[in-house]
Amino acid sequence: MLRLLMGLPIAWLALIGIGRADDSAENWSQFRGPASAHASGHRPPMQWSDSQNIQWQVPIAGLGWSSPSIHRGVIYMTTAVPKGEGLSLRAMALDANSGKTLWDTEVKSVDKTPSIHAKNSHASPTPIVRDDALYVHFGTLGTAKLSPQDGKILWLCEELIYPPMHGSGGSPVLYDNKLAIICDGSTNPFVCALDATTGKVVWKTPRSVAAKISHSFGTVAIAKVDGRAQVLAPGPDHLAAYDLEDGKEIWKVMAPGWSVVPEPILIDDMVIYNHDYDNPELLAVRLGGKGDMTEKSIVWRSPRGAPSTPTPLLVGSELYFVSDNGVASCVDARTGQRHWMERLGGNYSASPVFVNDHILFLSEDGLATWVKPSKEFEIAGKNQITGRTFATPAFYKDSMFLRTDERLMKISQDKN
Repeated sequence: MLRLLMGLPIAWLALIGIGRADDSAENWSQFRGPASAHASGHRPPMQWSDSQNIQWQVPIAGLGWSSPSIHRGVIYMTTAVPKGEGLSLRAMALDANSGKTLWDTEVKSVDKTPSIHAKNSHASPTPIVRDDALYVHFGTLGTAKLSPQDGKILWLCEELIYPPMHGSGGSPVLYDNKLAIICDGSTNPFVCALDATTGKVVWKTPRSVAAKISHSFGTVAIAKVDGRAQVLAPGPDHLAAYDLEDGKEIWKVMAPGWSVVPEPILIDDMVIYNHDYDNPELLAVRLGGKGDMTEKSIVWRSPRGAPSTPTPLLVGSELYFVSDNGVASCVDARTGQRHWMERLGGNYSASPVFVNDHILFLSEDGLATWVKPSKEFEIAGKNQITGRTFATPAFYKDSMFLRTDERLMKISQDKN
């Protein structure tokens, strides 16, 4: 199967690898969209400000760093609203044309607000939306399926119990009617899958590596190896591959690290992932094998400028990424050879996206930098808005939807 995958174009491999091929190109149905942060076919403006090319902006109660998900003209979001000494964990739907709220549902009420990291929120995982289902995830506080039409709760799973450190962050991934989720808490970390129809736990596999620090905030990737779907789950001190059907660990690669955040990236028969927050490094690992593959599978590693939080972006054969402190890089995804490394300035949590045939980097303080996709570094423009911008933007019909700490903005060409 790996040989077959190697013959496919990169864009199609990405669809297979992360389970995104069941969504139409015009929708933005999950974290980083249907095509691994490629906003193909969308042409939002490349210039904006607080007053330029803003079609509408609406306040969003509470706080959430989850990205908007968009399906057939409706925007879906999650947020955590203060409620006495606790929280109201909510899902909401807005009309993409007007910004009008269509429904607003409390998924769960929490009596006492859990402590989290200052950079996190209680609504950081991004929703997944399909024609007949909306899936929202609040880490150990609960996972739910709602009706996209009216916000009715269809099931609520509260079985993923673990002690989170600094809150939760990783988004679920939907593949073959299963939601694959990383649950790396301060003790007893595990990876699991829920049945998307019923919300029942299909499997729950404890991490096989007893790391000194066991918490992470990762999102899985799904790769087909020898005809079977494998869940690739970076975590404390290792990356492990699990069989999607039964959750059995198939192989792993050891690399010291903790607090892993970025989503793995697939190219050919390799996965590229980050393995540590404090000393970030990107590793490229050959897929496949059995047991401990550390000595056999590592293809290249790159510590310089590696991200702790933003997920890298693959465009053709080049991998673009930005470190949390604003150093952007471009390397050859197959070899790790560096083409350039330049400082953008600012701090970064949002993941870069490919839109308008450019790379868009968005800093935490509203600075957007357009960079040409090339082996030579060239900035094509910059934009600035007011507010904290930790969430990765979403795209729909030539518009960009940008979430700040207080509002959601629709950025599209002014009609004046």
